[in-house]
Parts: sequence; C-alpha cells; structure tokens
Amino acid sequence: MEPRWAQTGRDGPDDDEGGQQRPPSSLFLQLPSNATLRFRGSVAKAWGAALEEGEPPRAPQERDGEEAGEQDLVPLKQLPLCMAEKRRLRLWEQQAAWKRSRWERWQVGTRRLRGQVGDALLYAQVWRGSLHHIEGHFGTGIQSYFNFLRFLVLLNLGGALLTVGFVVAPNAAFEGLRLNQTQKGPNSTVISSCLQYDPTKRGLVSYFTYLMDLLSGTGFMELTHLFYGYYQNSAVHFVGFSYNIPLAYLLSVLGYFSICLLWIVRRAVHLLKRSLVSENGALSTYSNKVFAGWDFCLGPGTAVPMKHNSLRYELRMDLEEQTLRRLMAQRSPGQRLGLYGLRGAVNLLGLVLLGAAFYCVYLATEYSQRGQENSGLGQQGLVVGLLVAYLPSIVITAANQLVPLAFGVLVRLERYPLSLEIRLTLIRTVFLRLSSLLVLLFSLWSQITCNGDPDAESCRTCRYDHKQHPCWETSVGQEMYKLLVFDLLVVLLVLLLVEFPRKLLVTHGPAPLARLWGQQEFLVPPNVLDLVYGQTVCWVGAAFSPLLPLLNTAKFVLLFYLKKFTLFSTCRPAERTFRASSSSCFFLLVLLLGLAIAWVPLLYSVFVLQPSQACGPFRGEPTMWSTLWAAIDTLPHVAREFLQFVGSLAFAVPLFLLLCILMFYLMALAHSYSRLVKELKGQLQLEGRDKVFLVTQITELS
Repeated sequence: MEPRWAQTGRDGPDDDEGGQQRPPSSLFLQLPSNATLRFRGSVAKAWGAALEEGEPPRAPQERDGEEAGEQDLVPLKQLPLCMAEKRRLRLWEQQAAWKRSRWERWQVGTRRLRGQVGDALLYAQVWRGSLHHIEGHFGTGIQSYFNFLRFLVLLNLGGALLTVGFVVAPNAAFEGLRLNQTQKGPNSTVISSCLQYDPTKRGLVSYFTYLMDLLSGTGFMELTHLFYGYYQNSAVHFVGFSYNIPLAYLLSVLGYFSICLLWIVRRAVHLLKRSLVSENGALSTYSNKVFAGWDFCLGPGTAVPMKHNSLRYELRMDLEEQTLRRLMAQRSPGQRLGLYGLRGAVNLLGLVLLGAAFYCVYLATEYSQRGQENSGLGQQGLVVGLLVAYLPSIVITAANQLVPLAFGVLVRLERYPLSLEIRLTLIRTVFLRLSSLLVLLFSLWSQITCNGDPDAESCRTCRYDHKQHPCWETSVGQEMYKLLVFDLLVVLLVLLLVEFPRKLLVTHGPAPLARLWGQQEFLVPPNVLDLVYGQTVCWVGAAFSPLLPLLNTAKFVLLFYLKKFTLFSTCRPAERTFRASSSSCFFLLVLLLGLAIAWVPLLYSVFVLQPSQACGPFRGEPTMWSTLWAAIDTLPHVAREFLQFVGSLAFAVPLFLLLCILMFYLMALAHSYSRLVKELKGQLQLEGRDKVFLVTQITELS
C-alpha cells in the first residue's frame, strides 16, 4: 500500500498523454523479485511487480477509492516531504474534502477528534516530565522500569478507588450516620466458643505495645478498616434503599482482580506485538543495531557514552553467541555428554537451594505464629517482638537476596550463551520469589485447617483452628501487611546504609578502592522483579485487607521518587543491558504469573474454606460464595431465573463449545497470518537481492 506522497509523484513523467503507464524497461523485468512475482496474477500487482508490455495497468481511480481511508490515517506531519510539498498536499486535501459525502466527512472529523483527544491525554499523563527527563539522560531501557512502576501505580489506584468507594467509604458513612442496620445473627448450631474474638489489650497499654501493633497489624489495628475482621455482616436500609455490605465486599474484590487481569492482558498483548517485530533477529540484526539502534532522545552528558557502550555490548553479545553456537556444533559426543552432566548437577544443586529456602520459610512461619500465640507481643521486648512477628518476612527477603547470587554463580558453570544466562537467572529468581509466597500461604493454610483435617483436635470445634487463628482472614492479611511494610523498610535501609556510603567511598575514597568497587549500577531486571514481588503480595492480601491496594499505591509513589533520586545521585546504567527491558513484555508476563498465583488463595477462600465465625462480613455463612446466591434469591423471578441459567451447565456447555470454535478460528487466522509474514519476509529478501543485482548492473555499466 503506497502513501500519498508516492502516488502524487507518479502522475507526471511515468504516464503518457493518454493516461496510460509506460511499459517498464527490460532491466526491471530481470529483477529477482519480479521474476517470481510476475507469475502470481493480481498478487504481483499488489506487491508492486513490474508489468510487461500489453498487460492492462490498474487505474489510479480504483486504487484511490480503496486506499483513501487508509491514507487519511497517516498524519501529514509524518510524511517525509518538504514544507512546500506538504502545503500543496494540504491544499489538495481541502479541495478534495468538498467532494466527499457527509458520511465520509464525519468519519474524517471523528478520526481527527480522536487524534486531538489522544494528544491532549498525553499531556495529562502522570510523571510525564520526569519520564522524559530520565529517558534523556539514561535512555529508554531504564525508562521502561519507571514506566512499569507508573503502570502499577495506576493499577493499584484503580483497585483502591474500587474497594474504598464500595466497601470502606460506605461502611464508614453508615457508622458515622448511625443508620438502621440489619445484622444477620450467628447460626444456632455454632458453638459459643467459636464466636469469641476480642483483639483489644486489657489494662495499662505501653507506648511500645502501640508501636508493635502498628508495625505488625495486631491489637487496635485489627479493629480498623484495614483488615477483614472489622466489617460487619449486615445490610443498611435507608429511604427505601438497601446496601448489602458482604455482597459489596465480595463483588469489589472479584471486580478488582478482574480489572487487573484484563488491564494486564491488554497491555501485554499490545507490547507482545511490538516485541515480536522489534526483537526478531531474522531480519538484519547487525544492520538494525548499527544503522537504527541510536536513541536520539539522549541529552548531553554521560548518556551518550553509555549508549555507545550499550550498543557495543549488544554487538559483542551477538558475536559471542554465534561463537558459542559454532563451538557447540564442533563438540564431540563425549564433550556434549560431559556438559549435559554438568548442567544436570548444577540444576540439582539449584533445586537443593530452593528446597532449603522454602523449608526455612515454612519453619519461620510456624515459629512466628507459635511465638505470637504462646506469648503476646506486649509481653515481649520491642526488638524481640518485632523479630518474632517479622521472622517470615525476614527469611523471605534474605532468601530473595542471597539465593539469586548463588544462581548467578552457578549459571556460569553451565556454559550457556550470555543472553540465555540472563533469562535463565531471571526465570529461576521469579520462581524463587513467587514460590516463597506460595510456601508462606501453604504454611498458613496448614495451621488454619490443621493440615486439611477438620476432625483434628484443634479444628474439631469450629472446623478451623480457632484458638490460634480466631479470625484467620485477618491473620493472612496481617502477614501480607508485614511483607509490604518490611519490603519498604528494606528499600530505605539499602538506600541509606549501602548505596549512599558506596557513592561516598567511590567519589571521595582512595582510588584503588573506587576502581575495585565501582559505582552502583541500576539493573533493570532485578528492580522490576522487586516490583512484581511487591504487587503479588498486594494481590494476595487484597481480599483480606481492603486498604492494602491503597497502601501499595502510596508505597509505589514513594518508591518512584526514591528510585529517581537514587538513579541521578548514586547509580549509573548497567553495562549489560537486558533486551526485554525496552518492551517490558517479559515483565508483564511475569506480572501475569503473579496475578495467577494470587487467584489461587482467593478462589480457594471464596469457594472452599469456611469463613471465620467470630469476625468479618461472611460470619455465619458456609462459604463466601453463599452470600451471592442468597442475594440472588431476593431478586425478582425473571432476574433470578436468568442468573441461575447463566450459572448452570445448560449455559456453560454451549459457551464452552462456542469458545472452542472461536479459538480454532483464531488459530487458523494466526496460521494464515504467519504464512503471510513468511511470504513478506521472502519478499524482503528478494528486495535485497534486487539491490545487489542493480549494484552489479551499475558496476558493469560504469
């Protein structure tokens, strides 16, 4: 499809007086691309194959009618033309606009309005100036981290507005106005001991106890809007309007997770399309880096030599990968067998490290819960109480920091290409961080449900361990709250105790020490994985702590300014860049994996586990999902029948078949597109052969 400037320039010397195109010369008929495409009929015309003498040319009017809509989508300022030619095209468009119908003019006006609204929204983006400032000094690689951080801020802000607007704010307003509330009483079959839950401290409470409660989420913090146990199982009636708090709680949590899923999938698909084109090494990888790899957004200073080093490193990495592949092809069977044995031993050692880390997390969780049960936090010292409360968070953070260092040493023994080493280390680190959360949740589940045995001595009365976890939802929310707080404290401590002293020693210390240690590098992949870990913690605890997305939003906003200050004051860009950092597609897929992990405890808690009998909006219900069915039973007959039909197999089975048909159709469509892409790549290769052929002909003629 040709642009407007290409079509307007063909109407002169290439056409004769009768409006017919001149036959092409014999040189163009000898081109390799024309020699293959001229036998394909109309496809050859669409791809620009030269026409032989006597073949009927395509009328420009026919082409203009089909391509007018596509041409109008290209802004005039983006065309590679001089100002005089653009003015002439603008005048021609204004004259041609009067010949269009009202529908065509309305379409053009709508497209222009959409473009103007999009340009206006660009200026309303959060931290737009800061991101351009970072891009100008450090390039697009490091800017991708801050773009990802901004995306998470907006994601958490949307979830916070949803939960606050439908759960926290209505509950606080109803309490403040003291409206008439209808509270559902406990089930008559429930034993009275299961209804005992009072986290408040009796007697004189010291200042350290309040500080402990604030940092660990216990005591008075349990009776705030932050945790699940504070909300009541009631409905508010006001002027003929009834607001069901348990139903609003359940739907807001499910809506928050659904919005996050759709938003991440949409962004990941958009970036995946770009990464498939930009990171495809099949089409002139070296030429793209040499001729089109420069970032013209860079400003003066250290950013220019850093970009030089980055391009040099990428070219060296490509050459090293080709060298390693050639050496691998030249290895003997015995050498390959020895290398595979070494890799197997390294992977086995990595599994041992992962198992040891997971076992430590499990033991730390059990010890922390037993220690808080046997001796209250107020009876311990401040330091000892904090260590006991934060022991799982400390062990998880230590494992996340130390085990990846061991992975970085072990991966070098496996003799993989450099890019594969980076990706393999990242995959193992992601598995460690997300699996550590699963181990923590499994240890909590084993304590709450007595290892899944409701007939055990501790769970026989209330069907869960009421003595250790009288409000088990609040206990899960407290662990996620402590992980979030400790993660922020670790960032502040690393900034104050590691990065700033290192900057002072490198800048003002002895020269040998400065050369040995070097300035702190800003590594994009580990920093992004920290964000993914923090966001996964927020998702896991969002169902049991409604204000956790709001706290995570404040944490990420503070983290943005701290990382920006660290970047400009103490860090420098990493010499070894990561290719996926420019598109962030890999990190979004990891974030999607974290969301999938967060769905597991949510769905298990909603459909399987029995809610606490002494606290929360679902007390007295067999499961959280029962609240939705109870609300459906109060609807009119038609709406109730429709919703029951939607939830039945009579609707699910045809929907599943329809989705299967749609999936097969999309697979066939993707297969046809892949064949078209292969043909276009072949056409590009033929275009390259055309250039070689023309250069050869010019050389022979000269």
